[in-house]
Amino acid sequence: MADLMPTTSGANGAAAGELLHVEGLSKYFPITKGFLRRVVGFTKAVHDVSFTLANGETLGVVGESGCGKTTLGLTILRLYEMTAGSVRDPFASLNPRMNILETVGEPLLVNGVAKGTELEQRVARIIELVGLRVEHLRRYPHSFSGGQRQRIGIARALVVNPRLVIADEPVSALDVSIQAQILNLLQELQEEFHLTYMFVSHDMSVIRYICDRIAVMYAGRLVELGPKEELLEKPRHPYTALLLAAVPRTARGSRGKRLVTAGEPPDPANLPTGCVFQERCAHVQDICREEDPPQVSMSERHFAACHFAKDLNLDGITVAPITLSA
Repeated sequence: MADLMPTTSGANGAAAGELLHVEGLSKYFPITKGFLRRVVGFTKAVHDVSFTLANGETLGVVGESGCGKTTLGLTILRLYEMTAGSVRDPFASLNPRMNILETVGEPLLVNGVAKGTELEQRVARIIELVGLRVEHLRRYPHSFSGGQRQRIGIARALVVNPRLVIADEPVSALDVSIQAQILNLLQELQEEFHLTYMFVSHDMSVIRYICDRIAVMYAGRLVELGPKEELLEKPRHPYTALLLAAVPRTARGSRGKRLVTAGEPPDPANLPTGCVFQERCAHVQDICREEDPPQVSMSERHFAACHFAKDLNLDGITVAPITLSA
């Protein structure tokens, strides 16, 4: 989990109500060869991604392993230098040698926000808000459970009062009951602190539960982006439909189709001409192998990068209220 402290928007061109504006963002990693480490190519981990994020919104970024969703988050945070594009702000693991007071208080010290008694008071307050006790402050990470450690990570991100939090797989290592507790906590904190989340996960059930909009990535490209209800009930990109077909159905009569698509994602260092999903797509046509698909607008906030986005009739899933057992 990581946090970004943005500047105020307005003069930089971001629309009113936008907290983050990402435009044409790309991140390529060089491929080197030989003794002199000569650059012979590039791995295109993220390519030409654009989206905006509104104040108080939760955007879920989903896709299979290697699709570029983590690299996208790290590049937005400037932990990776971007290759191209722009991010307008409208800007970890626990150290086993540091106790919780030191761990959560470190961002306050580094940024010159607080020290001494004021620092301890601020840390104590945020620790209680995430469901831990003040007496935990002098303990070390090894003495906490996985769920408690995640709460410490949340406290560390929030102690500097950020407006934007980028969370990368924050509950993937936890069992289902603890996942529910952490997700509910994140929602409570979002309301209390007026936070905006960018939530990266491979788990569509988690994305459905917590997010307002969903961004689907494949081979470093943003292939579909839209409001949760629209995207889940009527996906417009074949890859989105493939992801949704893998979501478990527990309700009687909602078995749905189980899609199995042969092949693997393309090599990001050697992407094909045209659509990156062409080799796994059941609807591929000649144009898909010849031209990059345009971003086809389905509604004001819903688009899909597919030549046939308006023509395909793809299966989605019913957006019913989701409850996770705590």
